[in-house]
Amino acid sequence: MTSTQTLDRRFTLAPMMEWSTSDCRTFWRLLTKEAVLYTEMVTTGALLHGDKSRFLDYNACEHPLALQLGGSDPIALAECARIAEDWGYDEVNLNCGCPSDRVQNGMIGACLMAEPELVADCIAAMQNAVKIPVTVKHRIGIDDMDDYEGLVKFVSTIAETGCHTFIVHARKAWLKGLSPKENREVPPLQYDKVYQLKQDFPHLNIIINGGVTTLEQSKNLLDHVDGVMIGREAYSNPYLLAQVDQQIYGIDKPVVSRAEVMQKFMLYCTEELAKGARLNHLTRHILGLYQGLPGARQFRRIISEQAHKPDAGIEVLERALAALNELPLANTVDAGNA
Repeated sequence: MTSTQTLDRRFTLAPMMEWSTSDCRTFWRLLTKEAVLYTEMVTTGALLHGDKSRFLDYNACEHPLALQLGGSDPIALAECARIAEDWGYDEVNLNCGCPSDRVQNGMIGACLMAEPELVADCIAAMQNAVKIPVTVKHRIGIDDMDDYEGLVKFVSTIAETGCHTFIVHARKAWLKGLSPKENREVPPLQYDKVYQLKQDFPHLNIIINGGVTTLEQSKNLLDHVDGVMIGREAYSNPYLLAQVDQQIYGIDKPVVSRAEVMQKFMLYCTEELAKGARLNHLTRHILGLYQGLPGARQFRRIISEQAHKPDAGIEVLERALAALNELPLANTVDAGNA
């Protein structure tokens, strides 16, 4: 089974509701082979009582891949962790950072930061159920509980279970008065608290999240912590991922071009369309690929206006590329390698 030593979390891509779907993660894999990918959050109730395949299926290329769970019942979380391991996931992560009202009502997400003993019980139960790593994603605090001592109590209580990896969103969450979107932008970033956490717990794997927009910034952050998690910027400007393997992981290989990415992604779309997928469900993840380049607006417009039509096919992407004067490469790449 996978161990904590085999996952190199120097660069990770955040769980983002309705964004980091399997189609999106497959697209990201065309840009970086090394980054650890995280699913959208799946609640224990959805997994235990819903369509498991809908929530858990992924493409083989997505590894290394972690499943993020939402819940607060140790028994249910242990069962879901077991399912995740059986499904082939490399890690299971507990969400203690989401601030939305919907998850608070179910004792899910950031409100759990006020219950470190309960979180420790959850993590211990999950660890007892599986051999893959169990990790936590959390904030630096919530509401008026934003002193560093509270953060230390939360982390130290959970670390006593043997949990080694903590992904820390360097903002606190306001559970009352701010929307989830505002909670990603309004509370100020406090990287210094995450740096201090690493100094105080040098044996733990501390990954920083929040406000990361470039690889240069990522490399600077890695001077202070063990890993970086990037979210919205990877979605709006995905081509920044094209140099992750070289700049973050030190792998000597050519940087993939946008044209190569599009060629492989079009092969993937062809396969998925043949299975009954809708083109817009696939292409919504690639709209930012040409961000900042001439023709990018036309590329986005053509896809946005045409991909949702019931009979939309690969020709929509061909038209979008023609607007960039960038035609896909010759069809020589095996889709199985995409």
